[in-house]
Amino acid sequence: MTSNKSKNTGKASASKTPSPEKRTAATKAVTSGGKKKAASPKAQRPKENKRVSERSPEFSKAARTEVLEHNKTYVKDPVNASLSKEDKIHLYREMIRIRRFEERTLRVYQQGKVGGFLHLYIGQEAIAVACASIMEANDHVITAYRDHGIGLAVGMSMNECMAELQGKFTGCSKGKGGSMHYFAPDKRYWGGHGIVAGQTPLGLGLAFALKYQEVKGCCVCMLGEGAVNQGVFHESLNLASLWRIPVVYLIENNGYSMGTSQARSSAGAILAQRAEAYEMGWDHGNGNSIYEVRAKLAKAMKDARDNQRPSIVEFMTYRYRGHSMSDPDKSYRTKEEIENYKKNKDPITLFEVTLREEGILDDEAIKSIHADATAEAERSAQFADMSPFPPPEELMTDIYWESDHPKQRQSKGTLFFETL
Repeated sequence: MTSNKSKNTGKASASKTPSPEKRTAATKAVTSGGKKKAASPKAQRPKENKRVSERSPEFSKAARTEVLEHNKTYVKDPVNASLSKEDKIHLYREMIRIRRFEERTLRVYQQGKVGGFLHLYIGQEAIAVACASIMEANDHVITAYRDHGIGLAVGMSMNECMAELQGKFTGCSKGKGGSMHYFAPDKRYWGGHGIVAGQTPLGLGLAFALKYQEVKGCCVCMLGEGAVNQGVFHESLNLASLWRIPVVYLIENNGYSMGTSQARSSAGAILAQRAEAYEMGWDHGNGNSIYEVRAKLAKAMKDARDNQRPSIVEFMTYRYRGHSMSDPDKSYRTKEEIENYKKNKDPITLFEVTLREEGILDDEAIKSIHADATAEAERSAQFADMSPFPPPEELMTDIYWESDHPKQRQSKGTLFFETL
């Protein structure tokens, strides 16, 4: 991990990862630089209905070479070198499951079955799957409102997740949370929070509890780059460093927050470098490479568990859809930029190309994995449709723990809502 003293490493990373505005400009140069650089008609209009793999037939030769060369570094990392063939297929399958689920939720939303917002995780799958795959028995994870991906990755079922979207009683939060409030305490997954950066002190609290109880573990607190300027985040960093709390703040930097590029909203090319102000460790990497995410995040989590050292790890990623379904996504980035990412930097395609090269995946296996994930997502939509809404008597439950467990109540006085 990059320490608070390793400024040269940070600068090197910055030179390799341009700001969103520079990336947009570069994309425009490629897409408008003349006929020699124009994509073929087939590449421009892939046949989605006959999908076998994400986009690997259209994946450019240069991008293929780049990802294979890039992976030579991280495939040898101990956390990746220990992966079996079955482990790698599992990682690939989980990424596909998340994408197929999100695509199906989009249709459910368009049918008017989802109340509130819907923040899709399409394009960011490698980070959630990598994080879940290296969590140990006493590790915890918490995130913001783009919470479907990590929920599925830690082991939540599509059924409970899809039902929650529609406010059904069979949902993971009994239909009371919706899209932004998935929870699975039995899997040490603590949500799903709608207030920007609101999860950052809660992640700190989870990690503090581990330290207080003398349990060897850590908490990964996921947040978007749009949350890094919130005051509560910096308050959390201060306490994390001061008390040496085993928390890892994982920034999923998709470049645009709600609709403003990082270059226009946040000072500094590498946001994780702000950890230096709090004498914390930090690192920065490519969130489209599951091998790299696993390698760098594993080091940060181990440092937190073993040395009680908090850190910030930032991964550059990309969302293919708007901030939420209410975002028309037409004013702050170009269609060419989005297509360039889909064609050359898609995390599923990158891993698929890698596994083909390693002799682990072939067309038949890929087709089967896609078909299984699509069918599972479809079944979850049917499950949600058939599930009931919460009964009226559930209106006042799940507000206070003591109200639901009166025999174990220790506080005195009147609890708010009980007088209604």
